[in-house]
Amino acid sequence: MKELELKYGCNPNQKPSRIFMAEGELPIEVLNGRPGYINFLDAFNGWQLVKELKRATGLPAATSFKHVSPAGAAVGLPLSDTLKKIYFVEGMCLSPLACAYARARGADRMSSFGDFIALSDVCDAQTAKIIAREVSDGVIAPGYTEEALEILKSKRKGTYNVIKIEESYTPNPVERKDVFGITFEQGRNELKIDKDSFENIVTENKELSDKAKIDLAIAMITLKYTQSNSVCYVKDGQTIGVGAGQQSRIHCTRLAGNKADIWWLRQHEKVLNLKFVEGIGRANRDNAIDVYISDECDDVLAEGVWQTIFAEKPERLTTEEKKEWIAQLSEVALGSDAFFPFGDNVERARKSGVCYIAQPGGSIRDDNVIETANKYDMVMSFTGIRLFHH
Repeated sequence: MKELELKYGCNPNQKPSRIFMAEGELPIEVLNGRPGYINFLDAFNGWQLVKELKRATGLPAATSFKHVSPAGAAVGLPLSDTLKKIYFVEGMCLSPLACAYARARGADRMSSFGDFIALSDVCDAQTAKIIAREVSDGVIAPGYTEEALEILKSKRKGTYNVIKIEESYTPNPVERKDVFGITFEQGRNELKIDKDSFENIVTENKELSDKAKIDLAIAMITLKYTQSNSVCYVKDGQTIGVGAGQQSRIHCTRLAGNKADIWWLRQHEKVLNLKFVEGIGRANRDNAIDVYISDECDDVLAEGVWQTIFAEKPERLTTEEKKEWIAQLSEVALGSDAFFPFGDNVERARKSGVCYIAQPGGSIRDDNVIETANKYDMVMSFTGIRLFHH
């Protein structure tokens, strides 16, 4: 198949729409549903991300994409009991690939609502069962077990988008796109990122463990497929905060840091002990938890509101309690797709437990950025590589 006609482009008024190959056959097969223009953009970006994560770490990988940026990405490490609870997978049998997707989805559950999923390995039934429970647009993987495919085909009244991609497909080294009737052309970003990409350590502290190197590699590979400007926080093999598409670097760092804080606050004892009304869905729980954690807590604790969500009125999570809990977050790795122009990015990163930083370097204020990192005994690597993605 050389081309596939689509219902419409980014918006319903943008017709005609298709994906096609100028030479050769499309490397995909639609096994179910009718994926759209944005679905395919998410699918192809997501597939590249997980393929690179698998190559860099040797572990199964998954990502949760929304609007051509990852809401979460992760490798298949086992989940603690706490993570199983906040990811709503308690009592489920979890393969390494299922763990990877539970982590990717759980990084930022609000943003992952209605995601497009990419998996590095053949989708098994355990992963499909998690996908089946969540609001999602579709999935791309190199294959599906028979049981997994049947589970996915039954999702969304039989219309769920399931795409199989040829694992060995290698794209043309030159890529093109049209903007305003003008064709842009560039070489593909084939830069290889792995745990050996962080040898140029510029801070006084040069103790970078293999675990930290892997987390930095996950951050940088995630950024390679995130709309720029972008910053990514990673802990224990998964993203915990992605700040994408901001015009200011510090705004990226704040946005990603705020998401990392929310991920960590979901593990606070008061949040774990929230008792919900029987039958309330996971998406409504996510919304309620998000408001409960936020400064808008009074909205969810108001009389006549909490009774529709919680089985009993929750005790407020105070500002001081939040600060004390966030202060316990540590061993977080941070990647930036371009240099930090000021030390304020390091200051903000520190507040969310960042101990390791990877960034290209090259700012006229590098000395100030390094000095700020040294102040907090951080390890910072200058990679010399920029990872803008548009």
